[in-house]
Amino acid sequence: MEPPAPRRRVTIVDVARHAQVSTTAVSKVLRNAYGASPEMRAKVRRAIDELGYRPHAGARGLRGQTYTIGVMLPDIRNPFFPEILDGVTASLEDTEYQVFLGPGCNGEKAEARVTEAMIDRGMDGIILVAPVSSRARLERVGTAVPTVVVGRHGSSPSYDTVADDDVEGAALVVGHLAALGHRRIAHIEHHETDPTRLSEMPNARRADGYRRAMREHGLEEWTDVISTSYTQEGGYRGARELLDRQVRPTAVFAGADIVAMGVLEAVAEAGLSVPGDLSVAGYDNTTFAAFGPISLTSVDQAGRELGRNAVRLLLERIADRGRRSAQVILSPTLVARRSTARLAE
Repeated sequence: MEPPAPRRRVTIVDVARHAQVSTTAVSKVLRNAYGASPEMRAKVRRAIDELGYRPHAGARGLRGQTYTIGVMLPDIRNPFFPEILDGVTASLEDTEYQVFLGPGCNGEKAEARVTEAMIDRGMDGIILVAPVSSRARLERVGTAVPTVVVGRHGSSPSYDTVADDDVEGAALVVGHLAALGHRRIAHIEHHETDPTRLSEMPNARRADGYRRAMREHGLEEWTDVISTSYTQEGGYRGARELLDRQVRPTAVFAGADIVAMGVLEAVAEAGLSVPGDLSVAGYDNTTFAAFGPISLTSVDQAGRELGRNAVRLLLERIADRGRRSAQVILSPTLVARRSTARLAE
């Protein structure tokens, strides 16, 4: 028995005939362009669904658009980054755009490989989440393709940025802990190895915000910063160092929720309790922060809003490559839970 002949690919002409409209009308609907009425869009969408039409990505690329957007995530194990991705995908749900993910692996070499692959494949735009690449590298990417950088400060005419007010977020944590009577408040930061990008990185902004807030609350003499990494292991190592001291802090501000998870692990291993022996606060307000047994106090930097704003800016830049770059800064909020408590007298 011979195998069945391959099915002929449905074309835009087939869709137009089925919907009884012109191919120009179908093209407008596919491009989400001006000039197609709601009734026309409904007819074309119905025809597309009934025929199973799929736009040919290669042909689209030859016409100048592939309707694909690349998103680089630095660490797929960090539960905060999917929050940003949710905002991205939700904002593109009613468009023709398809999202493709690439792992940056928290390294410049891996980021370069991912972004170059996205550019080589003709993606219409790129969203880089918390990139560690140099400013010069980011500007080369932004010059080659519409680009939005998320979670990193600074500005450039070559790309747009969306970030949280990390200084204010850190101040919210210190203010909360100080109001609970804590004085010996330590901070676990991510060690920044490249001084040229230091001022742009969220970890550096949070550490700076912590120091400023300690001064403003009259607690400068108790300023205590441990430099490790924004990982669970980094939080564990930082907490071990703090807990091994003769005079321990009474509260710890972890620079990210994933860091706070390592702190909680070290505290439990030492036979201590949270918040009885140590109050712990994180940053990101990830899904596990609200999990009952953890109940982590954390700064909510609205990950979904970061993603939505990134898409908005990217689509604007795709439509107008010559427009001025934009910078969006979101205001964080503090979500207090059971991991922080008033200092016992």
